[in-house]
Amino acid sequence: MINEIEISDYDYELPPERIAQYPVTERDKSRLLVYRSGCLADDSFINIGDHIPENSLLIFNNTRVIRARLLFQKKTGAVIEILCLEPTEPAEYELSFSSTEYVEWKCIVGNLKKWKEGAITTSFYDSGKEYQLSALKLRPSGDAWIIKLSWNCSSLSFAEVIERAGHIPLPPYIGRDDTEEDASRYQTVYSTVDGSVAAPTAGLHFTDQVFQKIAGQGIKTSEITLHVGAGTFQPVKCERISGHEMHNEHFFVSSETIEAIIQNKGRIISVGTTSVRTLESLYWLGVKAFSNKNIGMDHLQLAQWEPYSMTTEVSLDESMEALMNLMSKNKVAKIEASTGIIIIPGYRFRVIDGIITNFHQPRSTLLLLISAWTGENWRTIYHYALNKGFRFLSYGDSSLLLR
Repeated sequence: MINEIEISDYDYELPPERIAQYPVTERDKSRLLVYRSGCLADDSFINIGDHIPENSLLIFNNTRVIRARLLFQKKTGAVIEILCLEPTEPAEYELSFSSTEYVEWKCIVGNLKKWKEGAITTSFYDSGKEYQLSALKLRPSGDAWIIKLSWNCSSLSFAEVIERAGHIPLPPYIGRDDTEEDASRYQTVYSTVDGSVAAPTAGLHFTDQVFQKIAGQGIKTSEITLHVGAGTFQPVKCERISGHEMHNEHFFVSSETIEAIIQNKGRIISVGTTSVRTLESLYWLGVKAFSNKNIGMDHLQLAQWEPYSMTTEVSLDESMEALMNLMSKNKVAKIEASTGIIIIPGYRFRVIDGIITNFHQPRSTLLLLISAWTGENWRTIYHYALNKGFRFLSYGDSSLLLR
């Protein structure tokens, strides 16, 4: 059974000193490992266009990391950490960020035992004036809590409040506090849509110069939005993958991007695993729309194991056209959906033809995704990267994995 994969088969030794704690000085000067037809090569990221087939379509995740980490110090000295995951009231990201009264978010709370009853507060400054941000526990939500956040300045939106009061939520394996440099470097140069608590790190290497070069090489680009959740760092604690519960993530795909997918099928390269999850989920939602002409926009959700049990088989064109018809019927210009898909060895990719990605943690769902794409060659790739001194994880080096 595909879901009985043992996670111990996807382990490797990653020395702590190989985990990049800081980005390289210049984004596009990171190293690039190129894997094609079983062959490996080493280059600089700025030359990535030399290795991408002409007329390829690169699809980027344009999500922007928010300052989602909020610190509240109690009078006792105890620090309560609140990590904002996703809005619940209002549930729409845009409405939540524009709110000037209060918001409710699903959050992970650190040092929860030290937070008894009542609200906790922290100070922040705007235009030299001091204001207060308050947090109140409302109710548990799985391993998280629904937290009400309010502030005493009605001229500031929630987006402005967390920009002033919050911290960049660096991954747990980066063992330091965030700095002002992280505010720009733990962000892609093309990020535009607020909502992530982790960067789509495959895109951190791109610069305006790289974009200019690849455009001159006949390589096209398009964008999706998937807001990366903290679950991307969630370790697989069970022995078999069937016991692991994947996190849900919200994504948005425009009709223009779907049209680009149709026009460029067979030449689509995903920039990052978040784009892979989005694009492959998009196919399965198209299958649902193809099979059920009466499906509503509010039913565009994909559960963790759902693709492995769906029996309807349609072409990529048929899937994408079904989504286009659904958008036309509902008079909307983009698909809004959520996905909990897990991509593991045995999965057959329907959309992508290549992946640009960093190097991932041992025993992680992201490494399973890479293995699903490369097969057992993931071991050769990672062994090469370790032996050649590549830097690993979020601030590490990059790889281009072609079919």
